[in-house]
Amino acid sequence: MQLNGFIYSVPKEIKLLLGVFVIVLSIGFYTGLLFVNETSSVSPEGIEENYLGNENDEDAQVMKFKKPDKEMLSIVHSHILSMSLIFFLLGLILSITNLSRSLKLFLMIEPFFSVVLTFGGIYLLWKGQLWMKYVVMFSGTLMTVSFTVSVIIILSQLFRSKK
Repeated sequence: MQLNGFIYSVPKEIKLLLGVFVIVLSIGFYTGLLFVNETSSVSPEGIEENYLGNENDEDAQVMKFKKPDKEMLSIVHSHILSMSLIFFLLGLILSITNLSRSLKLFLMIEPFFSVVLTFGGIYLLWKGQLWMKYVVMFSGTLMTVSFTVSVIIILSQLFRSKK
């Protein structure tokens, strides 16, 4: 069965279900990014401060402490599990779009590497590998770009008839 472009032949009810799912998923994803912005200022230094604390900075406006073991394990565990499910479902939907094989494969697989690099990087940063804050920034940005591009492709093809 040829799946490339199959999204155009899906019944309208399924298109609506997929569209609503992708929109709600996006609301959740981008709300998470707003939270990241609030807690880490989306900078390498902010990421480091969020997990390692800032108790040595006497001028800090908000005092932060190094996250305890249980909290770090919970953060890494829950994010890797939930993000892998998010990208698995998004990848399944993306697999039936009309897109070049190489771009489709990249958008389906890359987010899994970014999830491991981002949350593994956060853990290693917390363990003292301070340079990982740059890996976390890069992989988190790449993950967000992949998510956004995938969502735009899916939504544009869901509600457009094949030419």
